[in-house]
Amino acid sequence: MATSPPASASAVGSSVPRADGPPKVTGASRYVDDLPAMPGEIFGRTVRSPVPRGILRGVRFDPAFDWSDVTVVLAEDVPVNVVALILDDQPILGTGKVNHAYEPIVLLGCADRLKLSRALQAVTLDIDPLPPVLDMRAALEGEEILWGTDNVIKRYLITKGCADAERERSEAAIDAALARCEVVVTGTYASHHQEQLYIEPQGVIAWWDEAGAHATGSIQCPFYVQKAFLKAFGLPADRIHITQSVTGGGFGGKEEYPSIIALHAALLARKSGRPVRMIYDRTEDIEATTKRHPASCEITSGCDRDGTLRALKIRVLMDGGAYATLSQVVLSRGALHASGAYRWDDVWIEATAVATNTPPNGAFRGFGAPQTIWAIERHLDRVAGELGCDPLDLKAKNVLRPGDSTATGQVLRESVAGEECIAKAIAASGYRQKRAAGPVVRGRVARGIGLSVFMHGAGFTGSGERYYKGKIAVDLAPGGRLRIRTASTDIGQGTETVFRQIAADAAGLPLDRVEFEVPCTTTVPDSGPTVASRTVMVVGSILEAAARELASRVREEQEAARQPRAAQEGQASSAAPPALSFEEAADRLLAREGKVTSLKQYEPPSYVRWDDEAYKGDAYPCFGWACDVAEVEVDLDTFEVTVVDFWSAADVGKAIHPVMCKGQIEGGSLQAIGWALSEEIVWQGGKIRNPRMTNYIIPTSLDAPPFHVVLVEAPFPFGPGGGAKGIGEMPMDGGAPAVAAAVEHATGIAARALPLTPERLFEAARGAEAPRTAAGRGERARRYRSSSTVRRARSICRRSRGCSMRSGGRSGSRARRRGARRASAARARC
Repeated sequence: MATSPPASASAVGSSVPRADGPPKVTGASRYVDDLPAMPGEIFGRTVRSPVPRGILRGVRFDPAFDWSDVTVVLAEDVPVNVVALILDDQPILGTGKVNHAYEPIVLLGCADRLKLSRALQAVTLDIDPLPPVLDMRAALEGEEILWGTDNVIKRYLITKGCADAERERSEAAIDAALARCEVVVTGTYASHHQEQLYIEPQGVIAWWDEAGAHATGSIQCPFYVQKAFLKAFGLPADRIHITQSVTGGGFGGKEEYPSIIALHAALLARKSGRPVRMIYDRTEDIEATTKRHPASCEITSGCDRDGTLRALKIRVLMDGGAYATLSQVVLSRGALHASGAYRWDDVWIEATAVATNTPPNGAFRGFGAPQTIWAIERHLDRVAGELGCDPLDLKAKNVLRPGDSTATGQVLRESVAGEECIAKAIAASGYRQKRAAGPVVRGRVARGIGLSVFMHGAGFTGSGERYYKGKIAVDLAPGGRLRIRTASTDIGQGTETVFRQIAADAAGLPLDRVEFEVPCTTTVPDSGPTVASRTVMVVGSILEAAARELASRVREEQEAARQPRAAQEGQASSAAPPALSFEEAADRLLAREGKVTSLKQYEPPSYVRWDDEAYKGDAYPCFGWACDVAEVEVDLDTFEVTVVDFWSAADVGKAIHPVMCKGQIEGGSLQAIGWALSEEIVWQGGKIRNPRMTNYIIPTSLDAPPFHVVLVEAPFPFGPGGGAKGIGEMPMDGGAPAVAAAVEHATGIAARALPLTPERLFEAARGAEAPRTAAGRGERARRYRSSSTVRRARSICRRSRGCSMRSGGRSGSRARRRGARRASAARARC
């Protein structure tokens, strides 16, 4: 008789081989455009507006072109012309008004790709242009109304302490609190668009049959797409089948946008009666899809002379683009993180998102927090300068500790690791010694070091998890195997692997006994979207419970089989050998019941309380904590910045898979370095001038510094595997301010706007920084003089060989070595 397998070593905490590793490395994985052509399949393309704002008078089709085998879809062909998301403000196809460049107006489908390309050129959009509003401050002023009655998509107010007076008087109260402070500092900090630039572009294949509508594609959140189909086509849920194919990255860019491309493909398939393959090329993907929200943060803070932080006033303004998409929740997270990882007695934060005539902005890793953390970290660096202390000392003194409360009044009870992260990052990097030594200048290169301290809320904000009621199912399969069914997708971050680890440990089974079902809305429960650093912490926790429950049922079956045998042999049941192996007991249970499934729904910890109206309470079940330290070299001729070393001490609660956990931190940090130094959408008249990988410059492996990651484990009692927390988004938050602080240490240039391109640093060194507007369109929004910055930069230059700060400088060898990639970016900016 077979026996139960020996107890396996714990999978949680081990860096087991990735489940998706071999097929991806060998090329066996099939991304959406690798899927075989379906019978009768045609290709889909989109005709888009060439202007950012106007009145659409009509669409003309060239009569000389042969349209006989081309399917055409217009707005009039759409049953309900709205993309269902938070607000129903975005049309599936434009009609009447054009609100941004690249707005989709016409869909075309044809089996011949070459003819389809020619058909695009045979369509003329008759649009009467209107003056576009491309700047978010102009939108806020409201001289031209683009959205609603005042262009305001959403506004939040967060108050604490004296500002908790009636909302009409809260601003006056915070102003009074600031007036009582010994040291008051004011500044404005800007951040810009960022393109997700996932390696695989947006793509979907859609078709209709007797079962209803189908869409398979590169999708981060299948049930978002299902919701969009429910609205647009009026179908019942059981006639909508959305399946995720292997997905080559998302970073938030495949959260909400796949609803649009899937709707477009499905509309073409519905009208043509044929399957439609719609795959964007890189240019269309960059031009048409969502980006990180540009932001401007005006901060005034007050503190004591000894550095104790007292009062904080912030105005956050974000550019939502032409439609709301996810701006409400991006703004919310940005506002909730705007006060940083620090104690404040009195807080007043007003956050506003406005509409402009730029393509809609949406989800991106960090989800609003990187913009506001950039601002508060740079601001506290300035405060430290006013106090004459190192930023580390100011931040370590005021970092939140257990028992402290956040800006929303949330009392931090457990899993609070800010102090530990700071201590470990400082020890690993040698920060104090390097700062004490001052900037190191060798030849024409200055080296500096800087840090950032931050936290990131894990899971949905406030009552979000109670609203979504995320679910997961685990099935018992023949042979005692477990099959995980979840809508939490693997988009490269390793969900399939860590879920198998969690389930295997919870059930006490070897890892190879756990399977992972392909996410499809027809076969998996709605686990909630794969966003907000919630996959492991939230969905993983109910997976753990479900797997444990199933294994318990099988072992009860073993015990039931053991009892008669024990009685027959006259033995105590605990001493008798098992009558059935785990596999046999599972098969017997299945034979008797037919299907054995454990379905679990997430419930937040009972202590989590949130008031949506007052925006107070427990914003998140817990926070992840981190301290980043960056060391940079700045070429004093070209002002090119190279990150030469990067340390991150990050609290992950419990590392389910340490190697992948470190990989998330390294990848997010590199993405943050790109946002800080080189990534820049170049705009002209509401259109993107650099929609290519050749001139939208992201860091590659050749640009990556050595990463030194310290995993801090402050377990969250409600997390799986012994306390895991979310980690996917947090690494995006701290890289930019840490790099900027290091640049300031090296050169004295205190940058307040991103990105830190050589041109901007050179202008700042001459005392005339001209940051682009937060929408990134190149107008000079403001100018200021900084004589101390000029003196320090000139001093460094004199020490490094007496060079003057004249315009142009010499062409350094470092710049020549990178010339090809940098030249393309410079051409786009010119």
